[in-house]
Amino acid sequence: MAKHQGPAQRETVERVMHEFKHGELKTVAGKRKVKNPKQAIAIALHEAGASKFESPQENKRNLRHTKQKEQRGETYRDEAEGKGKSVRGKAGDAKARDGKTKAELYAEARRRDIPGRSRMSREELESALHR
Repeated sequence: MAKHQGPAQRETVERVMHEFKHGELKTVAGKRKVKNPKQAIAIALHEAGASKFESPQENKRNLRHTKQKEQRGETYRDEAEGKGKSVRGKAGDAKARDGKTKAELYAEARRRDIPGRSRMSREELESALHR
């Protein structure tokens, strides 16, 4: 880790490592959970702008970008705690429309043994269940 971190950098590293510890840290694409501690440290230093593999300008940009993301509530920690835009954006809208999320619809399709359910979208699951 960086030898001289500012308070903002230290706070970001702590948040990212907390997310890793609780299984909330995901890769850049946000599809897979990070399971390797070394990868978690690399992500933490990158987001904190403390990476020794990037230029000072790139580090400043990364820290600025991360702080803006934290202010908007778009971190995985906020998502897991039920705060921020990401939770209200997709799952919250889907639940408000029909009252059931895709996971709930999938569970019902599995219970009814509907073929092809694993490849269906939320809308396809709804139509298959209402037949």
